Amino acid sequence: MSWQIDERATAPQTQGIAVKSSFYLAMRILEPARRDAMFAIYAFCRAVDDIADDEGDRDDRRKALDRWREDLDALYAGQIRPSNAFLAGAVRRFKLDRADFEAVIDGMQMDVDEDICAPSWEKLDLYCDRVASAVGRLSVRAFGLTQEKEGQLPEGPRLLAHHLGRALQLTNILRDLDEDAMRGRLYLPQECLVDAGIATQIPDAVLADGNLAAACAPVVLRAREHYDHADRVMRELPKSGLKAPYMMSVGYRSIFDNLTKRGFAPPRAAVHVSRVKLAGAFLRYLFS
Repeated sequence: MSWQIDERATAPQTQGIAVKSSFYLAMRILEPARRDAMFAIYAFCRAVDDIADDEGDRDDRRKALDRWREDLDALYAGQIRPSNAFLAGAVRRFKLDRADFEAVIDGMQMDVDEDICAPSWEKLDLYCDRVASAVGRLSVRAFGLTQEKEGQLPEGPRLLAHHLGRALQLTNILRDLDEDAMRGRLYLPQECLVDAGIATQIPDAVLADGNLAAACAPVVLRAREHYDHADRVMRELPKSGLKAPYMMSVGYRSIFDNLTKRGFAPPRAAVHVSRVKLAGAFLRYLFS
């Protein structure tokens, strides 16, 4: 490929997008090149997620996602366009895999094609892999957990992306039950609803059901298992590349813990990251 881009040219723009992220501090503490790569990855994810969450015509949104696929085709062919230039430096430096960007778009298209309601566990796991673990596979390269070579990820970074990505996404699902219902979506698996004795799949009706906590319990258990697996994987990886994923895990696990303490019966008060735990994680890695 032939790349002609100043990697710093779009950093302020992508940082302005990333500053709204729950993961901003975790990204911000990285070395400049890695930080800017994470800002770019987040900006891409934000752009396609906004398409998925838009309430406009589904065909128009599909076309918008297809334009992103075309931009990726051009970028990986060495053609830098105004729309894809912010990704070029990160793709070149950290050998980001096009398939992972494509997987993220495929996940967003699942939301565009239909308002997902009570998917099977199998379908939900595929969704989590596309919208979360694929982002993790991009991120572990930027974190410094690989030797920046093209090709398949080593087992440790790949497992971290798998487990931490799913843990974070399942936490999002549990946290955003009401917000998703407003969009006509419900990501709790149909098997969980059936086992909890909930006969409907209508989001508002499910959230008002007295057995909602029982339906959430298996999702809570699976998320906790993924957090625990991610922790075990991180213990075996080089500490120098774990600053960001460790902080992401600590921050989101504080949301997860607060969700389980709050419970799922209405009214469901908003749950936020524990600033104390996040600051502790930040200080631990700042001075280590």
